[in-house]
Amino acid sequence: MKPKAHSKESAHRKSIDLHANSLVICLGPGGVGKTTISAALAVRAATFGCAVDVMTVDPAPRLLDALGLEADSSEPIEVVLEGIRLARCGGSNRARLRALRLDPKRTFDSIIARYALSDIARDTILANRIYRNLSGALSGVADYMAMEKLLELAANPDTDLIVLDTPPATEAIDFLDAPRRLLELLNSRALSLLGAPAGIFKSQLRIVDMAARAVLAAFDRVTGLHLLGDVQSFVRSFDGMYEGFSARAARAQDKLRASDTAIVIVTTAESSRIAQAREFVSALEGAGLRVSAMVVNRVLAELPDAKELASAHIAPSLKKKLKRNLADYAALKTREEVSLSALRESIPADAVLMVAPDLGREPRTIADLAEICRSLRNLSP
Repeated sequence: MKPKAHSKESAHRKSIDLHANSLVICLGPGGVGKTTISAALAVRAATFGCAVDVMTVDPAPRLLDALGLEADSSEPIEVVLEGIRLARCGGSNRARLRALRLDPKRTFDSIIARYALSDIARDTILANRIYRNLSGALSGVADYMAMEKLLELAANPDTDLIVLDTPPATEAIDFLDAPRRLLELLNSRALSLLGAPAGIFKSQLRIVDMAARAVLAAFDRVTGLHLLGDVQSFVRSFDGMYEGFSARAARAQDKLRASDTAIVIVTTAESSRIAQAREFVSALEGAGLRVSAMVVNRVLAELPDAKELASAHIAPSLKKKLKRNLADYAALKTREEVSLSALRESIPADAVLMVAPDLGREPRTIADLAEICRSLRNLSP
């Protein structure tokens, strides 16, 4: 295994120190290239000679092809690192990259199959219509299933680093809060009431609880859906499994806050995206989570030398159009620099601020991802 080490000097490193971490979590709003940066960081670590797993969510078709993933690739698949120059990791060459696409329902089903107390309990849960809707429909389930899959990958001693592309959510912080929310649910009074047998309902529930049950019972009689019975059957079928869910949720919480976990916020240079990124930083700090790095994606290339255009031997009409285009580009670049300066002032003191160039095309190959990695540059003071 590679050594895990942190020091005060590492706070001022020139790039994201992938060697010092066992988990890198990429957060950010939709549309900023978060999945691409996640995959690129995974390729970067693999080029260092490390054994890497990257778990992504709904990658773009071209990125799916670049990673060699099928649409239903819910288990790790080896990625061919053809044409990529590999270094050494901690004195050894363990270079390996595997990728998988998170499938929340399949993950939930596999957890039920693994931890159900019996085959009957497993089949009862999987056939329950409440479970079938819950496992495929709720965003919170996707968040927690990503954590379950993370724990499964982290248990593999042959993996040096996991790069996690977080599930899309209205607020990115919801993803990191999933273990706590599950713990609250498992400890809630509502859950125990739903699983209680009818006799306990009569003797222990308050009037409001009995009224709610009466409404559900009336609804069942009118619709014939037997909703209350299905809900109670669903909750009771998990008897003996709640402690396992609770223990794993607690482990997931600990993993998120571990010293060898790095949280990377991905954004672009648009002012609205920068504002969102700063809100993420504040929300994470409020939750006691440390931001290790921020990557500004799709940064414009440097301005070309205007003197070259002035001395170019081309038609005057073409030169005039090029000058106008250069002026427009310069205005965009100036606006981008203003946004980056504002971001530099607000990023945590011990975090790294980096920029990734705009390739001018969708990444189609592992080589494209490697190019993004090589072009990452530091903007931290």
